[in-house]
Parts: sequence; C-alpha cells; structure tokens
Amino acid sequence: MCRFVIYKGTSPVQLSHLLTRPCHSIINQAFDSRLRLDHRRPINGDGFGVGWYDSIHDEELGSQPCIFTSVSPAWNNANLIRLAEKIKSPLVFGHVRATTTGSLSLDNCHPFTYGKLMFMHNGGIAGFHLIKRRLQADLSDDVFNIVQGNTDSECAFALLLSKLPDPKAKSFTTRSLQQAMLDTIATLNLYAEQAGITEPSLMNFCVTDGESVIATRYISSRHDEAASLWFSSGTTFSEYAQGGHYRMAKADKRENIIMIASEPLTFEKADWMEIRTNNMVVITPKMNLLQIPIVDKFYVSPSDPAALNRDTDFATAKGFLSPRIAMAPVQPRETAPQLSI
Repeated sequence: MCRFVIYKGTSPVQLSHLLTRPCHSIINQAFDSRLRLDHRRPINGDGFGVGWYDSIHDEELGSQPCIFTSVSPAWNNANLIRLAEKIKSPLVFGHVRATTTGSLSLDNCHPFTYGKLMFMHNGGIAGFHLIKRRLQADLSDDVFNIVQGNTDSECAFALLLSKLPDPKAKSFTTRSLQQAMLDTIATLNLYAEQAGITEPSLMNFCVTDGESVIATRYISSRHDEAASLWFSSGTTFSEYAQGGHYRMAKADKRENIIMIASEPLTFEKADWMEIRTNNMVVITPKMNLLQIPIVDKFYVSPSDPAALNRDTDFATAKGFLSPRIAMAPVQPRETAPQLSI
C-alpha cells in the first residue's frame, strides 16, 4: 500500500507539520501505522517524494513545482527532515511508496511532474502488462517521451496529459482537469475490457496545477471497496499536545485548509471524513471543496443498499484499505453535479 497526502491552504504550511512532526504523519505511517491492514508490505520503505509550489510567484523560478524524491526510506532521510523544517508552501503533495509495479528507482518515485502539473497515485492498474503497449501507442511523441520510469502510475499520468487540450499550457481550468481525469479512468477501463482483464483496478489518482486539485477514490468494480481516502478541512492544523498530537480546528465556517490523505494524519475522529467510493474530490482555486460521483457502469448510487455493502476483502488483501476507526462517511452535497464517463 502506497500512501499520499495533499495539503492546500490559503496560507503556506511548514512541511514538517505535514510530513515529520505529527505522531501519525505520512512519514511515521510508513513504518509505524497504527491503522495498517497491509500485512504483505508492513512498511512503506521503497522510496518517497514530496512536491510543492512556491508561496510567492517568481518569474525567474517559474510556476512549476519543486520535487524532492529519494529511494531511501522516508523516516531515515536526514535531508527530508532538514528541508521540511525550512520550506513553506500553500500546496503540497507527499507520497511514500511500497512497490507494486516498477523497480526501486528515483524515476519511479511519486509525485510525477510535467510543466505546472503534479500527479500521484495510490493503487494499481490490473493487468497493466497486458495494456501497457496499447496505452503507449495512444500517446503523442511528446507525452510518450516524458515517461522515465516503468510504473503503471507514471503511464497513467502520461495518459492524463494526453487528454488535456494542451498539457504545456500556462494555466488550466478546474473543469479541464476534471474532464482529463474522467477521460483517463474511462480509457483505462476500456483498455481492460478489450484485453479481457476482470480483476478490478484501484485508481486513487490526484493531479494539481498549483491552483486546483482533483483527486479520485475509484475502483473498477460495482461490488468491491476502493482504496481508502479521507479529507479534513478547517481554519488551523496545529499541535495541541506534546508528542506530535495534532488536530484540525474550525474557528468559523471558512475552509482555510483542506487536506486529503490515504490515511488520517490524526486520531481525532471528528477531524476526518471518508470519501465515498467512486467519487471525485475537487478543490477549487477559491478553496471550495466538492465531492462529485463518477457515474459509469461501476457506479452504485448511495440510495442503493449495495453501496453500503461493498466487499472490503479485495482492497484489504491488496493492502490499500485503512479501517474506518469509527469515522462517518461524508454526506454527498446536493448541489454537486454528477459526472458521467
């Protein structure tokens, strides 16, 4: 089970408050997860990566994100600890890896980037070796040549880039990123169907251009549960007790901070809400958060009793599901439109 965390805020956060200081930070989860169900890969020691955008735009530096990756275990990387204490950013992607596809190398560490865009994946594309050639054949030469590693995740990112009108653009609308994500999932499902692959794919994808964030909790199955994904929002995220005990505070109705994570970063059950299976989460540039159903042949309406009885055995066996720890799933917003693919 890989894990990722996303932070978007109206003010920059010191990276250490996400990555190293919380007692259940993504780095600590990598070797000592108290909620881990993955007994096949008890640690996330196959590399890590963190990506961030500048707090203040500088023409000389450009608008692309900065990435720091390593194949060493995240908890044993002194450079990460030092950098996390000195860097602040309003938008951060963090990822710790347990290999499912691809070798242990820097090229295979998330996040992946192209221009302004940054991408991460938690999950696995079933039967990827059966569809890889087909996927690569559908890419333009420019997009094909950006793939440096050998993971299903980076190829999925390349496919997403091919769905954008112009992946080299200096700006993207939230809607264009949403549509590219939907088209990517639909195309991967089509490849699997044509290749006769029946095992579900776990596609928890996330992409950002530094302004909007699009994340999915998705599985190509009507009966199985997807890899876990949670979100938290509030006005401050801070340490309230010694030992790295953090919580999300809500001083008013504003959402100054939004975080999305494979596993909650705190044990405060009121802080986190579970994202529904086969839903997309959108964080707009103005910090609006929407949860939108992805309506395709694998979608099950919340009004259908089957939606409450998805089988957790598949995702648990793959090591991609964290227990609910008595956290209630988020209720869908009545005003959010449904997206069909």
